Amino acid sequence: MRLSTVDFAAALIRLADGIETGFGYLWRGLAGLRHLRILLRVPGLGLTGGLVWRSVAAATGIGLTAALVTALSSGSEATIASLTLQPEQDARPVRDVRQEPRPSPGNRENWVTITKPIPIFGLESPELDRSSATLEARRSQDGSQREDVLSFASFAGERPHLLLRLSVEHGRGDLSQPFIIALVRETASRAMSVQRSGMPTAIATRFGPVETADATLSDGDVSRACIAFRMDAGALPLSLGGWWCGGTKPADRQQLVCLIDRIDLLNAGDDKALRTAFSRSELHRQPACAPPRLAATGRKASWLDADATAPALRTKSAGVAPVRPQPKR
Repeated sequence: MRLSTVDFAAALIRLADGIETGFGYLWRGLAGLRHLRILLRVPGLGLTGGLVWRSVAAATGIGLTAALVTALSSGSEATIASLTLQPEQDARPVRDVRQEPRPSPGNRENWVTITKPIPIFGLESPELDRSSATLEARRSQDGSQREDVLSFASFAGERPHLLLRLSVEHGRGDLSQPFIIALVRETASRAMSVQRSGMPTAIATRFGPVETADATLSDGDVSRACIAFRMDAGALPLSLGGWWCGGTKPADRQQLVCLIDRIDLLNAGDDKALRTAFSRSELHRQPACAPPRLAATGRKASWLDADATAPALRTKSAGVAPVRPQPKR
């Protein structure tokens, strides 16, 4: 039993009561002593039997307390500290995050860059400049995941800029990071930063709900108002993310919905799950975001095509029609 669990005050009270009871029995045993009775009946003292025994008990308790304090004081400091110190917890080494960073979900630092990638996805839209399109691709070590990054126009330019990250993921079980944190990490990987961001909201696309947030991005020289977006892989083995920055006009979410709906699957390879998922998503494509129809010789200009040059008007000549020769009879 540790000393810290003993109630010394209660113990001393019980001890004093016991001493008083013992002295009571002793008083009755010494009742025949005439000298003690004469001493207690001296008028100058005015002491009663009960007061005498309580005084003796108090003196005994004070003596025991003094003896206890003396014993503790003469001992080591460890004896005194043991009364208040709690048992030591198991000491665990503190991890230095600067030297041993915790692996984050979806860590892709050890992925392999594909030097000459075959495009898996395609995107055509009147808002995008196809001549400035670039493709970056990399895959995981085991080949179960692949990431394609499509970029249209330059962020520092004046034309509409789109950065679209598409990842094919099967059986991914790790947790995703919060949207804004993932956006900050992705912009930092491209030497950019997030100056300001709004509250995330969802938009409906052919692939399902997509998180979006208004964000002001900067590359150190130029800042642009963009719409960041992200969708994690679920029933569809595809995740996407990036940002959409408008040109002379601010970017809006309806444009972003159409851009996402116009993503096409060019080469699924042996991935039947991806091919099936894209086929089913066609049923949810918004009619207003249908891809433009192209003729065999290019875009067919008509009055109904807002993006084409208006065709020339057809007019009838006011000249005299030539006279046809009469058949011979």
